[in-house]
Amino acid sequence: MRLFTLLAAVAAMAAPLAAADRPADDLARDAARKPTDMVAFAGIKPGMTVVDMIPGGGYFTRVFSNAVGAGGKVVAVIPAEAEKAYPEPSKAIRAMATTGWPNVSVVSSPVDPALAGKADVFWTAQNYHDLHNGLPPEGVIGFNKAVFGVLKPGGAYIVVDHAAKDGSGLANTKDLHRIDPATIKAEVIAAGFSFEGESAVLRNPADPRTANVFDPAIRGKTDQVVYRFRKP
Repeated sequence: MRLFTLLAAVAAMAAPLAAADRPADDLARDAARKPTDMVAFAGIKPGMTVVDMIPGGGYFTRVFSNAVGAGGKVVAVIPAEAEKAYPEPSKAIRAMATTGWPNVSVVSSPVDPALAGKADVFWTAQNYHDLHNGLPPEGVIGFNKAVFGVLKPGGAYIVVDHAAKDGSGLANTKDLHRIDPATIKAEVIAAGFSFEGESAVLRNPADPRTANVFDPAIRGKTDQVVYRFRKP
């Protein structure tokens, strides 16, 4: 009986991720991005509110939209700088609410008053290192505190990013687009979060962590950390 229940839960989770409304390009990336594992690790369930920080082309936005269902919400955060740098993907995400994804909305800042204390999950994938490329140290502290304010008590903060060498700190956020995992952990805990766990599904011990993540030799195969923090 317990096995049947587990299998049913896995099937229920996988179904919306394989839904026909996901583009073929998204489906082709599933093997590398592990969406079923990511949704399970983040604890995303129907009816939840998920904040997707700087969603790029919307790969995870669409995954989350299907995972939370009609009773849930996905809020994509697209800062003005990101919208200026990537106008077409940003435009496409803004259009999602009128093109079959009605539970998706867009805000320009994680400190939007409408988000305060409303989110079950705050998600950022492959973007955390960029905070240090555009913000002073106090700005990164402020960002993590803003995430804390957005989440409900007990809410989860998920950080996925390319791993730099242990002990390198912030040395490679610009040249390699990587960050020392220990730095992520220390900064987020300093904002009041508790560290709850790590998923190993995107780890790649064969990555020497010395190449730029856009290098064709390693792109799509980088060693990535997946951390879950919890708001008390």
